[in-house]
Amino acid sequence: MKILQRLWAQPLLLLPLPPLFWAGNLVLGRALAGSFPPVSLAVGRWLVAFACLLPFVLGSLGAQRQALIRARGLVFACGAFGIAGYNALGYLALQSAPAASVAFLNSTLPLMVPLAAFLLGVERVSARTLAGIAISFVGVSCIVARGVPSTFSGFSLTGGEPLVLIAVANYALYSVLLRRRPEDLDPLVFLAATMAAGLLVLLPFWIWELARGAVIPTSPGPIAAVLYIGVFASLLAFIIWNRCVTALGPSVTGASFHLVALFTAALAFLLLGEPVQPFHLVGAALILGGFGLAATAGRSRVSRRPGEARS
Repeated sequence: MKILQRLWAQPLLLLPLPPLFWAGNLVLGRALAGSFPPVSLAVGRWLVAFACLLPFVLGSLGAQRQALIRARGLVFACGAFGIAGYNALGYLALQSAPAASVAFLNSTLPLMVPLAAFLLGVERVSARTLAGIAISFVGVSCIVARGVPSTFSGFSLTGGEPLVLIAVANYALYSVLLRRRPEDLDPLVFLAATMAAGLLVLLPFWIWELARGAVIPTSPGPIAAVLYIGVFASLLAFIIWNRCVTALGPSVTGASFHLVALFTAALAFLLLGEPVQPFHLVGAALILGGFGLAATAGRSRVSRRPGEARS
């Protein structure tokens, strides 16, 4: 327990965990494409996450009722953008978009978050953070292009690619809106409420998907995948991500999203036997270097705002 408390007090140490969990989600999402209906997969993951979280917040809901009512607009927006929009659109895109395109476009999140933060007046972005984001984005591009820059000459936004951009824009807005969570609203209660709101938004699309004849697989493999996605890529990843956004800001936290490409390549090597090429090493070095540069900005932010870091 003390180890967990110390980790919680050091958000910089927590930053790599959501990208690691999301890398597993990306690998599983690709594996399930074509066999698991996308909206049903999004609903399944959040039902699992909500069911796991609810027992821990049930006793606080009464005391937090008024705070939830006051923040109902923010709760609904975060549920619509971060829970429903990002996940359902992402799984839908994986039905048709090439894996390289999805990886490349997902990595625009750290670029969209500072833009959204600036436009919404949430925070000013330091030059060090922007430099770190740019360097790590070059590393992602190196891995996606497999070390051959001419790969991008044939890149086009067709099929599911526009959906990826819309999905990423949804999550950028979610990450920025998190900074507006009232201090008197418990983070876990807030997360549970956004999950419920996201599921409510997904409900009509899920009914429409099932009415069109979609079949949800019930074999052990897909069920195990949904459980992993629900517990790790949804519940734990979002709790940690929200904590990091609160303590470090959306721009610094968003920079860590580039680690998804690095972890995905590592998981592909460990689980699928895909070989590690020189461009993987170059890209990994750039990603880690850029992330480290952005994280130093986050460290200075924590040292300047100790009260917020302890929230």
